[in-house]
Amino acid sequence: MAFDTSVSGILAASADLGIIGNNIANASTMGFKASRGEFTDIYAASLLGTPGTSVGQGVKLNSVTQDFSQGNIQFTSNSLDLAINGPGFFRLSNDGVATYTRAGAFQLDREGNIVNSSGMKLQGFPQDRFGNITGELGDLVLSTALIDPQATTQVSISANLDSREVAPAAAFAALDADGNNTFFDAFANPPTSPDSDMFNASSSMTIYDGLGNPHVLSVYFAKRNPGDVELTEEQIAAGESVNNRWYAYTLIDGVQQGEAQEVSFGSDGLLELDPNDPLKNKIQITDWQPLDSNGEPLGASAQTFTVDYESFTQYGTDFSISSVVQDGYSTGQLRGIEIDSSGIMFTRYTNGQSRTIGQIAIASFTNQNGLQPAGDTTFVETFSSGQATITTPGLGGTGLLSSGALEGSNVELTQQLVNMIVAQRNFQANAQMIQTEDAVTQSVINLR
Repeated sequence: MAFDTSVSGILAASADLGIIGNNIANASTMGFKASRGEFTDIYAASLLGTPGTSVGQGVKLNSVTQDFSQGNIQFTSNSLDLAINGPGFFRLSNDGVATYTRAGAFQLDREGNIVNSSGMKLQGFPQDRFGNITGELGDLVLSTALIDPQATTQVSISANLDSREVAPAAAFAALDADGNNTFFDAFANPPTSPDSDMFNASSSMTIYDGLGNPHVLSVYFAKRNPGDVELTEEQIAAGESVNNRWYAYTLIDGVQQGEAQEVSFGSDGLLELDPNDPLKNKIQITDWQPLDSNGEPLGASAQTFTVDYESFTQYGTDFSISSVVQDGYSTGQLRGIEIDSSGIMFTRYTNGQSRTIGQIAIASFTNQNGLQPAGDTTFVETFSSGQATITTPGLGGTGLLSSGALEGSNVELTQQLVNMIVAQRNFQANAQMIQTEDAVTQSVINLR
């Protein structure tokens, strides 16, 4: 009997040493959770119960459980490295089989899937074709293709025109071969462009055609000659002045776009408004044909858009521009990815645009100690763990994400070394017990 009891003790100590050795071996494994052996004693029993004088028959390994406490967060330079600050697991797809992990070292495969080092795909809630994040769980895929360009449809300028300015010395006009006033054209022979004595202020910006080609849009502002302005009696009674009238001229790639647009301010320095005129304080560009550097059509469709200057003021201070905004952009290549604490994934492109591609999913379990280790620092659900509850970071008691960071192993080496010494002593004591039982048995055999 004592032999069997001691052998069970040796086997238990060996199992304990194996568990401790596995912990020590994975002390530097990202996302690893330390294990511990849980042992129970063995008693002989019958249907009538265990006699009060029963002697135990040894020990057995009852279970191996994981310690899911938080590991230390280590920061990296890879934005796809992810760490969970708090409870929860990343959900992975291993050829369709759901697995779960705390190890967040991810990368892209050749198809743009976000995968771990074993090729398991990170899952989340992808974005649909309308740009909305859906509630349907799926693989997160990062497209490396170029994004389509967008033609400019709206330009908005905010600026102040100096009320102290006087009308320019020269009219804003080019001369044709017969000496008549005409539009400016950088592709004419000879080319024509505005002179500095034709305007008081100007602003330039980049706009885009439907193929993503950049073009320069310039707006010139010239104060009207007071002698050219006639006010009605009602306007004079309202306090309006002939000094509050300007002209705006628009050129694209050096080609003038239509006639001048009148810009009228009130006595308070703000633009006059007309609720019945939707194009009031806007420059309408109609059927603009994009040209190349030689003045030839680029092949892009003709465009119609507006230049909005509704935020202009006319105060007694120098001309200044506070903002220029336009909604077009060229084609762009993927430049980087950012992931916020809620798992929202943003991609940035070389054209300054950004896109949302999805949100990372986080899984939680009623009994996470019921999870079964499956290798590669992953777990699979079991009957004991219960089914996974899938949510987003920060909801349902799950932790938030840190991008550019990894969770280290939670193995405490000092404690493991102490446990190793204790397990070693247990092994030695049980071995000594076998030697003692052998000596007693030999004494019985030697009786004469």
